[in-house]
Amino acid sequence: MIRSFGSILLVAALAVAAGSLAAQTINSGLRGPTPLNEEGPAPPLAPTRNTAEREARNYPEQPPVIPHSIDGYQIDIRGNKCLSCHARARTAESQAPMVSITHFMDRDGQFLASVSPRRFFCTECHVPQSVSNPPVSNDFVDIDTMLGHATPGGRR
Repeated sequence: MIRSFGSILLVAALAVAAGSLAAQTINSGLRGPTPLNEEGPAPPLAPTRNTAEREARNYPEQPPVIPHSIDGYQIDIRGNKCLSCHARARTAESQAPMVSITHFMDRDGQFLASVSPRRFFCTECHVPQSVSNPPVSNDFVDIDTMLGHATPGGRR
C-alpha cells in the first residue's frame, strides 16, 4: 500500500515538474529567450558561401555540396538552372563539373540520354554552404582519419 502511494506521489511530482518545465524560459542555446512551449521566430539566413573551390566529402557516397549561391535558380518541373552549367553539353564552356553519370540512370540501372527525372531536382541531395559558425560544437572525424589512427602507420 505504501509502495503504490509512493509511486503515485512520484508520478504526480514528475507531472508537476514537466508542466513547470514547459513554461520555463531558457536564455541559452538555439532557442534563445523563447519559452519551451512556444515557437520562436526563425533565425536570419546566413550568407551563402560563393567560391569555385570544391569541398572535401566527409564520407563515401556523400553528395557534393554546392560551393556557390543558387539564389533565384529555377529548379522545378519546367526547368533546372543547374543544368545550364553542369549538363554534359555545357561543361566545356562553363568549366563546371559535369553531373555524375549516376544521374543518367533510371531505377533499373539503364542509362538514359538525359538526366533521369528522379535526379532532376538537385537540391534534394545537394545543398549550398553558408558562411557561419556551427550552432553546436562538433567533433566529427571522417573515416580516413579514423582508420589512420586505428592502425600503426595508417591503412594498409
